Amino acid sequence: MEIPSISISFLFVFLVALSCSWPVDSQGQVHAFLRCLSLHSNSYSAISKVVYTQHNSSYVTLLQSSIRNLRFTSSSTPRPLVIVTPVDESQVQATILCSKENGMQIRTRSGGHDYEGLSYASAVPFVVIDLINLSEITIDAKRKIAWVQAGATIGQLYYRISQKSRTLAFPAGTCPTVGVGGHFSGGGYGTLLRKYGLAADNIIDARLIDVNGRILDRKSMGEDLFWAIRGGGGASFGVITAWKLNLVSVPETVTIFSVHRTLEENAIALIHRWQYIAPNLPKDMYLSFSVGRANSSKTGKKTIVATFGSLFLGRVDRLLALLGRSFPELGVKRQDCTEVSWIQSALASGGYTVEVSPEVLASRIPLTRLYFKAKSDYVQQPIPEDGFKGIWKLLYENEADRALLIFTPYGGRMNEIPESAIPFPHRAGNLYKIQHLVYWDEPGMEASRRYINWIRRLYSFMTPYVSKHPRAAYINYRDLDLGVNNVGNTSYAQASIWGLKYFDENFNRLVGVKTMVDPSNFFKNEQSIPPIYL
Repeated sequence: MEIPSISISFLFVFLVALSCSWPVDSQGQVHAFLRCLSLHSNSYSAISKVVYTQHNSSYVTLLQSSIRNLRFTSSSTPRPLVIVTPVDESQVQATILCSKENGMQIRTRSGGHDYEGLSYASAVPFVVIDLINLSEITIDAKRKIAWVQAGATIGQLYYRISQKSRTLAFPAGTCPTVGVGGHFSGGGYGTLLRKYGLAADNIIDARLIDVNGRILDRKSMGEDLFWAIRGGGGASFGVITAWKLNLVSVPETVTIFSVHRTLEENAIALIHRWQYIAPNLPKDMYLSFSVGRANSSKTGKKTIVATFGSLFLGRVDRLLALLGRSFPELGVKRQDCTEVSWIQSALASGGYTVEVSPEVLASRIPLTRLYFKAKSDYVQQPIPEDGFKGIWKLLYENEADRALLIFTPYGGRMNEIPESAIPFPHRAGNLYKIQHLVYWDEPGMEASRRYINWIRRLYSFMTPYVSKHPRAAYINYRDLDLGVNNVGNTSYAQASIWGLKYFDENFNRLVGVKTMVDPSNFFKNEQSIPPIYL
């Protein structure tokens, strides 16, 4: 890069002004990092506008603006020395090179939904590359493709697609404020899962900046690295700045419904039956359910409520006929169903009403923000009714007031894609996935300890009923209980503990790709892919 002409006296005054903001052992690193940025940037005034240190009055606001889990907003959470919000790829290049030169690790944040906060928290000196300004989306409806920068959110992508076409969509998640950078690199799924697979299954190109600051696309990075970043977690291999997507076709009119069934309304039998039906329905039908505790509208007493929700890629008459043949016990009626456009179905699954403008999906502000802890499981044999009764007992405990279990059916397209096609291995043989969640609004370590202990006990209870050898988990529901690397020097043995759960036999291929593209293990975090020799 061209070295710009900069006022050395201005830079000196700027650095001196910051000197009391960091611990003594960090001051030198930060000063050196800023000097390096100035030398590797085409314009110092431009780079200075996107660099935030702990001295900057906007630092805390920016840091917390994308933190979605309140567990990581406390003053005890380790914070980055510097946050960079690049507006172009050259600023990402400079940040990588200067972080490497000054012994600072990189954390990349696109939407901030990382369940364990690894995109913005670490115990080692680090820099956050916050991609919020890299959020451009280009839709080519005629060719059914899109380029989306990694800082855009799922909701922004859906909204932009809807502006171009009523019959195009993309098979990604239901939470609109999730950033596409992390979501796609871990797999990414939503209500189109059974029809079109994962988001990562429909990615056809990408732009990535590697450890040497090179900007690579699919052709220049090679098929091994392109394979690794579609489901293997991009943060282990570089900084992904953009994705090229194959958009998918949907009908102009789809049908949605959401029905609630309590224990008194035979919820256990319905849930047990769902396990045999939902994974075997036609691909056009996605029927999931969630369970949590609520007060009965009839008795006022605490009960368990199962909420069955569906997206059907067709009209209501076909949906009712299908359910009449396959799942009449659920008792879905015409008045339970609503015919909508696909973008309206995205509103509904994202927590909005279908009447609001789709433009709300473009907002980066989440509907709620709480403390939470999550885990995941895959189920390969139906759980007996006694197993569900054991779950209910746990849900009646005090800590489960806001607990939620979400059951996502597999089958359909997910059965057709080989488990080695991308790093995400959870394909044929899995009936469904469970996401275990517990939320709370009490601050403090004691409250966190109680709720986290509760979900750990739930997870332990589930052991006999879920996948084994390994007990599988989903990388986008990152869980540090599964194993933590030493961020100073990640070892293969440490990483394999959780790596096999997330990636099964694909883990070793990921290690091979890591060894090839980042042998010094610069891009690392508490659950990153290590090179083979560490």
